[in-house]
Amino acid sequence: MIDINGQVAFLTGAAEGLGREIARELVAGGMRVALLDVQADKLHRLADGLRGGGADVFPVVVDLADAEATRVATEQALAHYGTPRVLIHNAAVLREVSMLDVTFDDWRREVDIILQAAFVLTKTVWSGMVEARSGSVVFLSSGSALFGFVKETAYTPGKHAQEGLMKVLAIEGKEHGIAVNTMSTGRPIDTPMSDSHYTDEMRIGIVPPDRLAPAFAFLAGIDADFATGQRFNAYQVSEAIRAARG
Repeated sequence: MIDINGQVAFLTGAAEGLGREIARELVAGGMRVALLDVQADKLHRLADGLRGGGADVFPVVVDLADAEATRVATEQALAHYGTPRVLIHNAAVLREVSMLDVTFDDWRREVDIILQAAFVLTKTVWSGMVEARSGSVVFLSSGSALFGFVKETAYTPGKHAQEGLMKVLAIEGKEHGIAVNTMSTGRPIDTPMSDSHYTDEMRIGIVPPDRLAPAFAFLAGIDADFATGQRFNAYQVSEAIRAARG
């Protein structure tokens, strides 16, 4: 385990929901955080609030569906902070549309934010992590990475593919000390995304996203000798951390 205090994190989907709570958890641990999101107003409000509490954060407005914009945004974060200790790709879009109604452009946007951005983000920081012989990459996963769900015409394929990318990168990164893992929420969480598609049955046992955030700070401090190529459950990890803290 590596002390994350003073270390750097790059976090996508930071402006609201789970991403916002992960950002708060990371800065509480003393990390300097590049915050990436397409929602400019929400992102800057979050950054201002965190700075008001003494945090060192760097907001970058970017549409992660755009590969070149994603590369440029990541390069901006690298220029500002240098190679991150952890890259957390949390951003995703879910629109429930049947195959009859989905358009190719809509399909591409969801898949590109989930999978293409995971590739571009990781590719841009990878050489620095290899040189440092240290780093952690975390992709946000879900049940959609393992199972099929009605009308998740783009989201489910994107999450399945992202899981595959994690497995390949974990093999390559191990010799360089880079941990690459996915993190499933483990429980339904109360976020803007869940508001748009959770049924009443799916909302049973729902938890606020801050309950899951400690797990991401934990993975920020691991390397490949601890765990790589694994699928973590954020709720279980976070609850174990709370229990250990007493």
